[in-house]
Amino acid sequence: MRRCGALALVAAAALSFGSGPARADDPVPQAGAPCPIDFANVMTQLPGGADYLFCQPQPDRPGSWTPAVTPFDPASRWLSYGPQITLHGQGFRNPNLRSGQWTATPLNPATVCGADQVTVVSAGVLAPLVHSQSTPGQPMSLDVLPKLFTIVLSGDCLWSEDQPPPGA
Repeated sequence: MRRCGALALVAAAALSFGSGPARADDPVPQAGAPCPIDFANVMTQLPGGADYLFCQPQPDRPGSWTPAVTPFDPASRWLSYGPQITLHGQGFRNPNLRSGQWTATPLNPATVCGADQVTVVSAGVLAPLVHSQSTPGQPMSLDVLPKLFTIVLSGDCLWSEDQPPPGA
């Protein structure tokens, strides 16, 4: 009996110390909710796929999740947080992200980041799906393919477009 009480006390204490970047056990992003300071300008997609949010930065404090007006310029940072998100690439009108090198960073040690990409071969013809997956808790480098039609991102992960070196 004492053991159960001690475990409940430890669990309650752990829940009361929730700061820092979003983690798998954080609530689903929603309009008006706070977002971590290091998520400034990160975008995410809400369940259903029709609505997007971005983390509106605030000076020296956490920002807030703000609805994005569509269409928007391709974003260089995306959050997948539980339900998979489906984004469009440059093989689609109004792309959500650009092709090139990206890094997926898991937000907790057990997270596996996954990406399923489909590209356009020609008008009305799509290539077979290309699947990429990280090992649990490890970052993954990913080549977001040219002529990307859709990419499905999964896992509690922060996806960031790698910036080319200056002068490249």
